[in-house]
Amino acid sequence: MAHERENTLLPVVSPTVPAVAPSSFSPLLREWRQHRRLSQLTLAVEAGVSQRHLSFLESGRATPSRAMVLHLAEALEVPLRVRNEWLVAAGFAPVFRSSPLDDPQMRQVLSAVRRILASHEPFPAVAVDRAWNVRLTNEPFERLFALLGDDLWTRVGGTSRNLARLFFHPAGLRPFVANWRSAAPLLWQRAQREAAASAGGEMQALIDELAPSVDAETRSGPEDAPLLPVLPLVLERDGLRLSLFSVIATFGTPQDVTTDELRIESLFPADETTEALLRGLGGAEKPT
Repeated sequence: MAHERENTLLPVVSPTVPAVAPSSFSPLLREWRQHRRLSQLTLAVEAGVSQRHLSFLESGRATPSRAMVLHLAEALEVPLRVRNEWLVAAGFAPVFRSSPLDDPQMRQVLSAVRRILASHEPFPAVAVDRAWNVRLTNEPFERLFALLGDDLWTRVGGTSRNLARLFFHPAGLRPFVANWRSAAPLLWQRAQREAAASAGGEMQALIDELAPSVDAETRSGPEDAPLLPVLPLVLERDGLRLSLFSVIATFGTPQDVTTDELRIESLFPADETTEALLRGLGGAEKPT
């Protein structure tokens, strides 16, 4: 079943107007186009607009309609949170809500997340937001980290339970990660990619906070190693060894900022020993 704590439900946030001046749409458009490494011509072709009009929008010589703002944001795959900022910058009201998971309108979304987490038992699963803050978990996830130490979350600090902080903080998981040299660089690169995909924000701030504690070898990239179908995370403590890999699920057509930013990470056993151990901890028999 889904496991909830005080920090597992997103805070109540309404679509408020960011502190962005209406005249600032042009630099936002230009920055995101450059961030996506697209020329004006390439974006114009992909968006189905003229390069001249796009140039005028970026220079401020033309004013976009509300539909054009949303159209260009879609073409650049801008996150919904940022699309609200674009609308405000262009002089329009934001349109995408940012609802807490316990909002009545999110009932079906919350139900779906809980079902996914529960159906994954006896294996661990967790729902996180765009900055890897834990929002919901299942019982096997809680049992797994209880085995590694009940005080782990307290030792790494932070205002909420955060997977990036748990993994990269000096007082976090490193002593228990048997394949740190191969797994940590790939996880660090993933965190950087996700921060880049949203053009910084909370995830980038977290990376900047943790970077001084991350060794140069981790930041530089993974060591040479035979390629596997997936790279497992191997955890060891007091003779206990678990080898796990993850599958990440997202919502296909999000129309709410919370839904857009929600990720469900399901951990699977990478070997039969780990599978038997996890099933044993959950009191479940291996199916025949």
